Amino acid sequence: MRLQKSEGFTLIELLIVVAIIGIIAAIAVPGLLRARQSGNEASAIGSIRAINSGETAYASSCGGGGFAQSNADLAKGPAGGAAFISPDLEKADVAATAKSGYTVDVNDNADAGNRDVLAAAATCNTSAAASRAMYHVATDPVSRGQTGTRSFGSDHRGTIYYSNTAAIANPIPAALTTFIQ
Repeated sequence: MRLQKSEGFTLIELLIVVAIIGIIAAIAVPGLLRARQSGNEASAIGSIRAINSGETAYASSCGGGGFAQSNADLAKGPAGGAAFISPDLEKADVAATAKSGYTVDVNDNADAGNRDVLAAAATCNTSAAASRAMYHVATDPVSRGQTGTRSFGSDHRGTIYYSNTAAIANPIPAALTTFIQ
């Protein structure tokens, strides 16, 4: 009688390997999601820093000391010059631009002391709105808990604030003490 040589894996062995892979995936996936959220939050903070820098450049060169009131106005450079923010932060046809799981929105500061500084037609890039003494920028997760957990905001003072529960109010409350250093 000839013995049959068995080579290969049995069904039980294959099921054990699949179960082990499933357990490893269940452990790794939450960590990967947290890393993605952390990366999205870092991108949102970087976007606010870029907008703050762009607003400063706009105010000193184009707005007569006043700030732009929208992403689109910052994306328009002066005649023959470069834009004040990168194209990934500008979208002229919507109120806010989505980037890396966050919406990035530059808008008029609702502070009662805000005022026009220079008429829109007088700015060097013929902005859609007048340059104003203050601005407000906010970034919020597209899907809170999935693309990010914190909202970020800044204004003409340049400090970046965050909230774990809701969007940063416009204007930023003076009592808000949670900020990025």
